[in-house]
Amino acid sequence: MNSILIAHIRKSIDLNDSEAEMVLSYFDQQTIRKKTLLLEEGHICNKQYFILKGCLRSYIINAKGNEQTLQFGIESWWVTDYMSFQNQNASHFFIQAIENSEVLSISKTALEELLSQLPKLERYFKLTLQKSFGAAQMRIKYLFTMTAEERYHHFNDSFPDFVQRVPQYMLASYLDFSPEFMSKIRAGKI
Repeated sequence: MNSILIAHIRKSIDLNDSEAEMVLSYFDQQTIRKKTLLLEEGHICNKQYFILKGCLRSYIINAKGNEQTLQFGIESWWVTDYMSFQNQNASHFFIQAIENSEVLSISKTALEELLSQLPKLERYFKLTLQKSFGAAQMRIKYLFTMTAEERYHHFNDSFPDFVQRVPQYMLASYLDFSPEFMSKIRAGKI
């Protein structure tokens, strides 16, 4: 299963077999049960998670006490709180398994040591971060420029796997509307 990460890295940089073995030695593989929290608000995010199997999400609890999903992640995606991880300060987010999941995790200390041992990996992590940031920018654009119905159809067209795998209320919170509105859209009443 760890070859999934190596294949992902090799899309961005050359990595020989001994380097790949070294990379994997810095990661821990974890099995995470559905609904398990990997990070809670107020705690320091000490790990980055690469998803081998399953689905994770990051979310906040807003002023009304409702969960607001900010990000989903499926196979071959990274999920973390980058600011808390980098600055080692309290997180504003929760990270939770939506499905039973398998992940590879790496701590901040291990990542820094790995990058000092294999500096060319910095390119891989830079590209990964740029893609993540770009996706967040596009999500903000869609929230500001599309109607709720347009956001749903765009998301459904772009990521049909998520619509099947993610509970409806989580998808509604990600798209910034109510589960009731989601039901109307899916039933074709809007």
